[in-house]
Amino acid sequence: MGMFDYLNERGGKIELLPIDKPEFSGKTPLEIFEEVLKHEQYVTSRINTVYDVAEEVRDRAAMKFLDWYIDEQVEEEASVDGVLSTLRLIGDDKNALLLLDKDLATRTFVAPVIG
Repeated sequence: MGMFDYLNERGGKIELLPIDKPEFSGKTPLEIFEEVLKHEQYVTSRINTVYDVAEEVRDRAAMKFLDWYIDEQVEEEASVDGVLSTLRLIGDDKNALLLLDKDLATRTFVAPVIG
């Protein structure tokens, strides 16, 4: 069940508003992934804010639903941190960067199983 389905099922009102595109100014893969990590940390903070509200109003169903998003963000931050560690290790080695790129290209998306 996705977020929209969940909100509809609980009688919520959904209003879609524009979201500003994240600003990225990095020029190297290392700089770009450092910005990606900062963005993932921002997303985590926003999810935590929603969870805090659910906790404040004692909405346990919402808290349980948000658990998947929290777990996913932990994985996302760890994944980006792993890429950053590798980029720092390989430095300017273009062959190693190519191998990292090939490795990252093999990752597959796994759709969430929620509720």
